[in-house]
Amino acid sequence: MTAIDSFDRDVTAALLAVAGRDGWSAVTMTAIAEEAGCTLAALRARFACREAILLRFGTIIDVTVAATETTGETARERLFDVLMRRFDVLQPHRAGVLAVARAAPGDPCLLAAGAPAAVRSMAWMLEVAGLPATGIAGQLRAKALLALWLAAFRAWAKDDTADMGATMAALDRLLDRAEGLARTLEPLLAARGSTPKPASEAEEPTPA
Repeated sequence: MTAIDSFDRDVTAALLAVAGRDGWSAVTMTAIAEEAGCTLAALRARFACREAILLRFGTIIDVTVAATETTGETARERLFDVLMRRFDVLQPHRAGVLAVARAAPGDPCLLAAGAPAAVRSMAWMLEVAGLPATGIAGQLRAKALLALWLAAFRAWAKDDTADMGATMAALDRLLDRAEGLARTLEPLLAARGSTPKPASEAEEPTPA
C-alpha cells in the first residue's frame, strides 16, 4: 500500500466518527464515504472493506508513535512513554475506538482481521522502545505486551479524565508486574533462542 496520506487520515477518521456516533453495525462503505466527503469509487480504489480501513488506522497509530522520539533510560520507562503516546493518538477518536472494541467480541471478521495486526503493532512498539521483537522470543514479547496493552486499554475505556491520570496509573502498575515477570522469563527466552551445542560439544551430565 502507498504511504499514508490525507485521504487515509480522512477516511479512517470518518470510519471512527460513524462508529462513535451510530455504532459499528452502522459502519458501511457508503456511510464512510459520505462522512469523508469522497466517492464510493475513490474509497474502493484504496480499500476493499471497512476492516481494511480499520487496519489502516492501526498503521497510522504505529507510524505516529514511531515518529516521535522515545524518552526514558530504562526499558520500562520507554515502554511507558510509547504506550501512553499510543493512547494520546487514540484519544481524539475515543468514541469510535470504544465502539469498535465493544463490537469486536461478537464480530468474527473484525477479530480475524484485528488479532494478527494487534500483535504486529505490539512488535513495532517494542522496536520503538528499543527492545528486540524478532524471532520466537520477540513474538512472545509482542504477545505479552499485547496482553498488557489490552489491560491498560480497559482502564483507558473507563477513564474520563482529561489528563488520562487513571490510565497512566493503571499502566504504571501493569508495567511493574510485567517487569517482575520479565526478570523471570527473559533467561528462559534467551535459552530458547540460543543455538544448541552439538552433541560432541555438550557437557557431560552431572550425576543426580
